[in-house]
Amino acid sequence: MTEFFDINTIAFTLWGYSMSYLELAGVSIGGLATWLVARNNTWTWPAGVLSAVLFFFLFYQIQLYPDMFLQVFFIVTYLRGWWRWTHPQADEVVRQRELRVSRLTTRELLVWLSAGLLATLLLGTFASRLHEWFPVLFTKPSAFPYLDSFTTTMSIIATFLMIPKKLECWYLWLIIDLISAYMYYVKGVKLVSLEYLIFCYFALEGARNWTRDYRTYSHLYTKGAVQ
Repeated sequence: MTEFFDINTIAFTLWGYSMSYLELAGVSIGGLATWLVARNNTWTWPAGVLSAVLFFFLFYQIQLYPDMFLQVFFIVTYLRGWWRWTHPQADEVVRQRELRVSRLTTRELLVWLSAGLLATLLLGTFASRLHEWFPVLFTKPSAFPYLDSFTTTMSIIATFLMIPKKLECWYLWLIIDLISAYMYYVKGVKLVSLEYLIFCYFALEGARNWTRDYRTYSHLYTKGAVQ
């Protein structure tokens, strides 16, 4: 069983690229989770938990340490998101107890972005020194410490915004996915890189779907159709 979590355990080789079982499983389940969330499907959260566990082991082995730590955050918040989507508060309900889409104010957006940039600086500095401070656990330097830290902190923010269904989360995900696709390609996990390019499409699709729902909700509340 432990061999499954080793990135050197190869499932198949295609066009000269060796695909590990770990990468294949993480990408497949992560893709399913993203497809589900773009369609407001609650089952995105348990699928996301399983994907995060797999990516934790993958990112450790390719020295993307901030991304590795991010998976722990994802596991906890995905469980929270699962509860949040299935137990909305009374004033958040629309259409058969569905949590409705809302938007950030300009001030809220600026606060989130400023916090993300500050956290990027702090986490990037920490990640760049891990191999010096904890050489037994981290035998190699962190790859892309600041760029990886940026996608990590912004992923945390995007997840916090996704749980209460804030529309702006999808535009953050689009930026994150573009940068992540580049990093994963350079680090040689090319299927993960391809997945994140596909995630860019899902981010645009999610933004489109949630914008449509947001406008629908606004219309319903204007007409007094939702109680």
